[in-house]
Amino acid sequence: MKDIKLLEKLNVANTSIQKYLGESLKPFGSDKIADGMRYAVLGGKGLRGFLVMESAALMGVPQTNAISVGAAVEALHTYSLVHDDLPCMDDDDLRRGVPTVHKKWDEATAVLVGDALQTFAFELLSRSACSDDPNIRLTLISSLARAVGAQGMVLGQAQDIAAETSTRPLNLNEISELQRNKTGALIEWSAVAGAVLSGEDPKALRRYSQALGLAFQIADDILDVEGDITIVGKAVGKDNEAGKATFVSLLGLAPAKLRAQALADAACDALVPFGDRAVMLKKLAQFVVSRKN
Repeated sequence: MKDIKLLEKLNVANTSIQKYLGESLKPFGSDKIADGMRYAVLGGKGLRGFLVMESAALMGVPQTNAISVGAAVEALHTYSLVHDDLPCMDDDDLRRGVPTVHKKWDEATAVLVGDALQTFAFELLSRSACSDDPNIRLTLISSLARAVGAQGMVLGQAQDIAAETSTRPLNLNEISELQRNKTGALIEWSAVAGAVLSGEDPKALRRYSQALGLAFQIADDILDVEGDITIVGKAVGKDNEAGKATFVSLLGLAPAKLRAQALADAACDALVPFGDRAVMLKKLAQFVVSRKN
């Protein structure tokens, strides 16, 4: 059964972040790149931005600070999707239920839109709206750069591409490492952002986010098998067609679901020190493994 309250909060946070992005992009004008940036950030669940907002609320950080950090991570995440969809990468025609940027415009525009969204994310983090403390802003910037660069998300994408042409399929440990880089690193950064903004110990949020990130990816692998393209909003069945090793192909569908649920439960357990104040983050962990898109 759907958790209506969680979905409402997700929607409110996503709407607020998209409004913030829209306002922040107004000075960019209306050329093809600026229009592409606005087009790309529309839609989606806004899960990473929500993680920023909720972790910040948990740590007593004002929403006015959290929303700009949430907007930054959503801009960064969107850049990664725009580039992942390119023919030289995952080659997808549909994203969030609409044509991908390179299909709506062209490949060169999509590359530049992605580049612009990435740099825009770091520009947002450099602003005092995130925090009056320049050291906190610097920590957010440097940690995001690590999470999405050659030691994180980019590494994970490179590992994924290499696996497609490897003569040996990845084993479970290798897939787990790949996904910790490709997907988990940015989810972890988002969930820990509240602790960074407040100067509090991030240990519990880090444990939560690491379990959540892996659960999220296993759920994605399950959706690639069971998902409906009209609900998922992107192509499904591609992993199987490509013969890629996934959590589902290695574990089997039912065991993969059990593994995802165990990780969601572990994520919730990590939040026990926060009591009822972390209820929405706990609900999010359960939502991640039951979602249909």
